[in-house]
Amino acid sequence: MNGPSTTEILALRHGQSTWNDIGRWQGRADPPLSEFGQTQALAAARLLGQVDVIVTSPLERAYKTAEIIAEHLGVGPVEVIEDLKERSIGLWEGLTRVEIEADWPGWIDDDRRPVGWEHDVDLQNRVVKAFAEVGRRYAGATVLLIAHGGVLIAMEKYLSVNEARIPNLHGRVFRWTEGRFEAGDELNLLPPDMRTGGRSKRL
Repeated sequence: MNGPSTTEILALRHGQSTWNDIGRWQGRADPPLSEFGQTQALAAARLLGQVDVIVTSPLERAYKTAEIIAEHLGVGPVEVIEDLKERSIGLWEGLTRVEIEADWPGWIDDDRRPVGWEHDVDLQNRVVKAFAEVGRRYAGATVLLIAHGGVLIAMEKYLSVNEARIPNLHGRVFRWTEGRFEAGDELNLLPPDMRTGGRSKRL
């Protein structure tokens, strides 16, 4: 008799966007991948093993990353899951940290947030639901999931692991078996000269 089916989810943050490059906070805004981000995506694709399915956030920086990897691996079409989009950050969308400090002095360090900010519990509920959907829909498969730093951190927090800033094209393996999640190893698919910094604590 066969045992329970496990879905292996290789969850990665998208490549560098044009706003990542200049330090603008993105949230639900939709800036494109930078040229460097496109190069990162291709470099990561070359280090990935074979996957069965690729799913992504609808936001362009994630979707384009997924498309580049899918083309290299010959896997597709890329499937969009709406609830994998990044946290809404309300009035801070499109601003730099310096601009936020100018208009909301001390708010970042005091963990105060502006109108429109998606609270942690709402973000986590949405993200866990989306990952569970992937686990059920592609039971037994190896799935590459391209999303955002806030999304991946929410899953890590749910499973009480790392919870630290996730650089572009870094992430973690998650396994879904019979409705339960398990956190696996961290993923780092870029050569040293293409990394955008290690994990460090942030929002």
